[in-house]
Amino acid sequence: MKTGKALLIIDMQKGSFTSETPRFDTAGVVQRINELSKLFRKMENPVFYIQHDGTGSGEFEKNSEDWEILDDLIVESTDIRTDKCANDAFYKTDLHSKLIQLNVNELFITGCATDFCVESTIQSALTKEYQITVVEDGHTTGERPNLKAKQVIDHYNWVWKNMIPINGQIKVEKTKHIKTIFQHSI
Repeated sequence: MKTGKALLIIDMQKGSFTSETPRFDTAGVVQRINELSKLFRKMENPVFYIQHDGTGSGEFEKNSEDWEILDDLIVESTDIRTDKCANDAFYKTDLHSKLIQLNVNELFITGCATDFCVESTIQSALTKEYQITVVEDGHTTGERPNLKAKQVIDHYNWVWKNMIPINGQIKVEKTKHIKTIFQHSI
């Protein structure tokens, strides 16, 4: 049975990338996500844009500017959009059922913020026994009180590389490596 792959792009929304909330290497992360999205589409693998919907909270209200995907990200009509209301993209969403429907069991995970929504989604996906590849240079975060953003990113990449899932697997790979592997299978 062929393993279905999907690219998850988490919370790459305008409200997360403001002058008050700068993110590490935003332009580079956006470029790498666009490269992977293009490759996933070419291989007819689904691309999921997951957006935080803060309806009722005053932030990230659905259809507000904060809620919108960054302008520099390429979104195609074939891409699948999923709204979430918590850090974990699976919590009270239809993400898991959509992945099952599409016969996906291998996730490539990108997005913002490394230490919040990306981390929570990875932990949740592990409990659902997905095969996971974290795109090492495809997620970002901001400065934290005791750590620089780059330190947070490096720390979580290390954590994910050293996790021992019960079933399934988790890998951390750079965009360039993922593209090379995919291009050999086209």
